Amino acid sequence: MTRELHLNLFIHARGHHEAAWRHPAASPLPLTDIRYYQDLAQRAEAGLFDSIFLADQLALGDDVAHAPRTWLEPITVLAALAGATSRIGLIATASTTYTEPFNLARQFASLDHISGGRVGWNIVTSWLAAAAGNYGGERQLSHAERYARAEEFMQVVTALWDSWADDAVLDDRASGTYADPRGIRPINHQGAYYRVAGPLNLPRGPQGRPVLVQAGSSDTGRRFAARHAEAVFTAHQEKAAAREFYADLKALAAAEGRAPEQVLVLPGLSPVIGSTEAEAQRIARELNDLSDPEVGRKRLSGRFGGHDFSHLPLDRPLSPEDFPDPGTVEAARSRTEVILGLVRREGLTLRQLLHRLAGARGHYTMAGTPEQVAALIEDWFLAGAADGFNVMPAVLPGMLDTFVAEVVPILQRRGLFRREYAGRTLRAHYGLPRPPVRPAPAARPDLAAE
Repeated sequence: MTRELHLNLFIHARGHHEAAWRHPAASPLPLTDIRYYQDLAQRAEAGLFDSIFLADQLALGDDVAHAPRTWLEPITVLAALAGATSRIGLIATASTTYTEPFNLARQFASLDHISGGRVGWNIVTSWLAAAAGNYGGERQLSHAERYARAEEFMQVVTALWDSWADDAVLDDRASGTYADPRGIRPINHQGAYYRVAGPLNLPRGPQGRPVLVQAGSSDTGRRFAARHAEAVFTAHQEKAAAREFYADLKALAAAEGRAPEQVLVLPGLSPVIGSTEAEAQRIARELNDLSDPEVGRKRLSGRFGGHDFSHLPLDRPLSPEDFPDPGTVEAARSRTEVILGLVRREGLTLRQLLHRLAGARGHYTMAGTPEQVAALIEDWFLAGAADGFNVMPAVLPGMLDTFVAEVVPILQRRGLFRREYAGRTLRAHYGLPRPPVRPAPAARPDLAAE
């Protein structure tokens, strides 16, 4: 079977460059205006993208005075986007750390019904230290504890989605029978973190379960993805590192008894596109010139769990010793390793590093022509570094429009990307099967509370 390239639009603020909100090509609409998100989703659907994706953050950043990163709550937004689109997949982020499994399972099952089977869940184990204070916690959970909680969370939500048989709803008005109770079962989960009786209080969705997406690239994150994820958003600065990650994740999935082709790897790509390379470089410089280094310094601190970088001069080359050991960081550990890799390879100054991170927070950035962007996508796809890309336009909607109008046709002419949607669900777009109802899980005494 011929592989098909997959494209997801990652909607973030007015674009993925931290200064995008100031650029004239950015949307004039407020970030709290639902028309902004509906318009972007419709533009991506016109470009035949597989899906759109909304991230989330559970605390207000301390750089809000100069960096408008606020956005509407993503699950709510997906409900509005479902009515404004008809084919494109809709993926929202929700935390296993600060969400109850029953609530989340119910919300995503509802969205799957509302959208006609187009919803996906980006699973996160919230790493932002400030989020703990908003959810009654006195401390940030450790990296290991977040993933232990997430493993049990996945057992619960999967059991809830499978607590209704596909044919449980009869809706037989003549006989007066709405549902066959033999097709509905409790889950009676008792574990270390959750006690959930079930069953879910609404029927199974059109996709059976939402498409499961995950973005962790640490060793623990990879193993979690190999067990659960059907699409993986990841960040790499080099094709070689992307190929290593791709091969490792596929092997881990196979070791879990899963088909490797049913775990899609989608690295982040943030292109600045111009009619010439010189024009693209000029736009990239414009964006960097609009960025505030102190905003970047605060974001860097957040990535390293609040580490203080205020003493570092902007124009001295950095060394790994200027950073804490990633193994001691309880935040997004995989991204700290990406940042340190940049420092080791390129000897960047702090100002240069902040410019690189301003573009897409550690994802791959480039400035070039449509042909150069398409060539990079094709190269990584054919080289076994990606199944597609999480497209992160530097400025929205301007760079999305350019990508759809000029990059997508090149990919289509090269036989890499669809010319029309073949299916109506996100699983169909991604080439994923509809999962059958799993048998009731056996009791897990190792997860029971003491």
